[in-house]
Parts: sequence; structure tokens; C-alpha cells
Amino acid sequence: MNLVASQLITRKRLSVIFALPNLLTLFRIFVTPLFFILFFYFPTRVFSLLASLLFALASLTDFLDGYIARRWNLETSLGKFLDPLADKLLVAVALIMLIPLDRVPSWIVAVIIGREILVTGLRVVAVSEGLVISASRLGKYKTVLQILSVICLLIHYEYHLTLKSSYLLINFHEVGMGLLWIAMFVTLWSGVDYFIKFFTQVFYRIG
Repeated sequence: MNLVASQLITRKRLSVIFALPNLLTLFRIFVTPLFFILFFYFPTRVFSLLASLLFALASLTDFLDGYIARRWNLETSLGKFLDPLADKLLVAVALIMLIPLDRVPSWIVAVIIGREILVTGLRVVAVSEGLVISASRLGKYKTVLQILSVICLLIHYEYHLTLKSSYLLINFHEVGMGLLWIAMFVTLWSGVDYFIKFFTQVFYRIG
């Protein structure tokens, strides 16, 4: 291989890695340790709010990178691998950090993360067997519910809102816990749905 061909291949690989959707995905990955430091070591009212805003911004890039990749035809194998990994990493780290602060029950976090590990492992098996299992709306619903619940649990504190003549008190911890319970059930439901689709295709292939 001559030097020119080698340079062209290198440029192509770099263009794939540094495509805008992949950069947004990498942003979610690299923001995780910053998010960890900001929130875990400074769980005050102000830093809790800042951490929730940072988490919301990082979560927004999840929807943005997918839209850009489809809109501009920038979908890559690297992006398909990193995108779900970044989402799970961000949510898992946030939930785990909330445990020692007594903001979430540890068993709920274990159930949610355990489901993600099982389904991720099953996806690897499905790909290796050449099975195509389409993503369901349940998976999207569980992601949105997880993100919303984590944002509320990060804010945690009560806030007084005044709307015209109305006075509203919002306890973000209670709202977050309510959303987390719903997120847990949808997470389990979507996991069961994925397993059913997987074994249905396996039995269909055997039959």
C-alpha cells in the first residue's frame, strides 16, 4: 500500500470517528466523570440543580445525534455501537450515585441496570447469529422515563413556583420516585418483549 492510499484510509477513518453524531455521543461519554465529580462530592441544592441541567443537556444529545445521523446520512458502525453504550453509561452512573445519598432504593437500580446488561448481552448474541430484532417503542419510552426520573431525582429539593396568582410547591424527589417506579416497570416490560422476540426468531429458524 502506497503512502497516498494509506493517508486516504486514515482520513476516511478519522472522518467517521469525528462525524458530528459521533462527537455528540463521545460528549455524553466524557461528560460522565465530570457529572460524577460535580454531583457526588457537592450534593448541595445548587450543585444538584447544576448536575440535573448537565445531565439533561447530555441526554438531549442522545436524541440529537440520532436525528442528525439519519437526516444527513451519517450513520456509522461506530455510532451504532457507542450510542446505546453512552446512554446506558450516563443513566447507570447517575442512578448509582444517587444510592449513597439515599435518593433511590438500591434494589430498583439493580433491577434497571441488570435488565440493561442482560438485553445488551442478548443483542450481542443476536448479532452473532445474524438475527435482526427491531427496536420497539417500549425501549424509547423506558429511555425517556429513565431520563426524566433521574433529572427530577437529581434536583431532589422542593421548589416553590408562582404562576400568576397560583402558588405551586413541587417536591422533585417525590416526582422523580414516581417516574422511576414507572420507568422500572416499562424497563422490565421492554426487556421481556426483547427476549420474546429473540426466542421467537430462534424457534422460527429451528423450525
